[in-house]
Amino acid sequence: MPTHVAVIMDGNGRWAKKRDLPRSEGHRAGAEAVRRLADAALAAGIRYVTLFCFSSENWNRPATEIKALFSLFDEYLDRNADSFREKGINLAHMGRIEKLPALLQTKLKKVEAKNIPPECEKLRLILALSYGGRDEIAAAARVLAERVEAGALKPEEITAETVAGALYLPDVPDPDLLIRTSGELRISNFMLWQSAYAEFYFTETLWPDFSEADLEAALAEYAGRKRRFGKV
Repeated sequence: MPTHVAVIMDGNGRWAKKRDLPRSEGHRAGAEAVRRLADAALAAGIRYVTLFCFSSENWNRPATEIKALFSLFDEYLDRNADSFREKGINLAHMGRIEKLPALLQTKLKKVEAKNIPPECEKLRLILALSYGGRDEIAAAARVLAERVEAGALKPEEITAETVAGALYLPDVPDPDLLIRTSGELRISNFMLWQSAYAEFYFTETLWPDFSEADLEAALAEYAGRKRRFGKV
């Protein structure tokens, strides 16, 4: 069983188009799939799930769609934060949330401030918002450069471990399994550093249709993989 599953949730727009619905309805249906995944991951004993909710490139989408997405995020937190805590699920975020609407930033911080103690946590659900893998690595490089400039770190002391420690959530283990829905075969700037040894699983299922059975199929595929990490 993987400890950490990362998911690129793709296909909301195509799901809506197939049904002659506005894209916003696809995103709403996708939000319900998040709740199903959280419950299924909790039941399976997975400790971390990271969801690619809004990328740094998604800022190029139409303003109306972005506004609708943020409104949906706000509504989702209102509807699910309490029930998640009751189940043992903590919410966390990563990404440049300073670019998000101020009210949504405040709500995210309030939700995280109410998280249950780590020793009681059964699942951490991490929302990647205004997130880009290259942005994250660049931010880590700036942190390390500042430490070198301050004399707290020597250039020769910079290792893979020090870079990893400067990423957004250094206490979270790297994903073991990365799932992408809707048939696309790329990782789209998602967790580039952390996914160095992740197992990739691609499915034709559109994200709003992703079910417990789809997760079970991904986990079954993962269980059959040989993870050598460069060894024989």
